[in-house]
Amino acid sequence: MYKICLVEDEKDLNNLIKNYLEHEGYNVIPIYSGNEALNIIGKETINLWILDIMLGDEISGYDIIKKIISIDSDVPVIFTSARDQDLDKIIGLELGSDDYITKPYSPKELVLRVNKLIDRIYKNNKKILEYETYKIDVDKRTVVENEEIKLTTLEFDLLIMFLNNKSKSFSREDILNTIWGDDYYGSDRVVDDLVRRLRKKMPKLRVNTLYGFGYRLT
Repeated sequence: MYKICLVEDEKDLNNLIKNYLEHEGYNVIPIYSGNEALNIIGKETINLWILDIMLGDEISGYDIIKKIISIDSDVPVIFTSARDQDLDKIIGLELGSDDYITKPYSPKELVLRVNKLIDRIYKNNKKILEYETYKIDVDKRTVVENEEIKLTTLEFDLLIMFLNNKSKSFSREDILNTIWGDDYYGSDRVVDDLVRRLRKKMPKLRVNTLYGFGYRLT
């Protein structure tokens, strides 16, 4: 489930948008002030931010996006504003926002824009994979759950093989050929050791043991 931070100080509007997004299957964290938004950055894995530019406290959406980008430059951001000014849009885009919508807007239109961004960034290119509470960046070869989980090269390769082939059964020989290569000579028990280490570092992975054969991720 994709997690969205909704930063909007108008509580009625915040609740309305939250309901629409949750109806679409998103996990929404409602934020009502700039300071509250700054405090959550980096503490949770967020898949998309919706930021109102003008907030009730001294913190603006511009301040928030700067901190977001400094920690995770790949996370998408949608700016919202009651002002329909080209300068606002230009500044937002220059700071790293992916989209801009002017108030008053239709909640359905915002949901459509959110769906489009999520599809483009997470579903179509598959550079970011998610499993349970883990966020896996394929290009950066990182795994994050609150903080980064350090995996070796072989552990990460095994993880990606499983994630790209959920429910598929792999024999130990299959895993040896995929992870170590056809020219590997040695015991297939190295597979068991690699799986054991991956399970220990990522205990929420549902890697089933197929006794006498191999493994399968469900």
